[in-house]
Amino acid sequence: MDIKNFHIPIIFISIGIALLSNYGSFISLIEPLTFLKFDSSLLSSGYVNFFSFNDTFYSSNEWWRLVTPMFIHFSFAHLAFNCLWLYVLGSKIESYDGHLLFISLLLISSLGANLAQYSFSGPSLFGGLSGVIYGMLGFCMMIEFEIKQERYELPPAIYLFMLVWLILGFIGILDLFGFGNVANFAHLGGLISGIIFAMITITYKKII
Repeated sequence: MDIKNFHIPIIFISIGIALLSNYGSFISLIEPLTFLKFDSSLLSSGYVNFFSFNDTFYSSNEWWRLVTPMFIHFSFAHLAFNCLWLYVLGSKIESYDGHLLFISLLLISSLGANLAQYSFSGPSLFGGLSGVIYGMLGFCMMIEFEIKQERYELPPAIYLFMLVWLILGFIGILDLFGFGNVANFAHLGGLISGIIFAMITITYKKII
């Protein structure tokens, strides 16, 4: 394994955490990765008592939680879908744009996704790489739109599928078909973050 291919370790970490926690069933094991701290003493009674945003980040200084929910997955399908897309998109972005840009995009997309989900849904248990995947798709879409060619060798239908899936999530169709609770705002936050990052990248490259 090439340690410079940073998307590979992200995939293995996600798989390891999913297996160790039985896809989030062992909640105490994923607590260090959740967006907000919570009181583990109440888990036996079936309740999750989240700490506030200020207590989590400003009082406890646990700033890693802004991005670590991306490692948490709640089902095999959730894990497999996200890891597959991260492998496909991550390899292309790292190959064409470099490792530093990939890591920056990964962190910014995760940050945007998690902040959006928390801001619109409040304290809750959420996670997954889906927001990051949307960030990468948004990035690739904007770059290809700017240069007017299929730089990342992705069929245009992929972008249409991404947008349709996002809309279906917001109008509740995915829930009807048994996809469970979908973090729609995380998807939207990741997408917007990826688009903004692409615009910054385009501007910077034009300047230099």
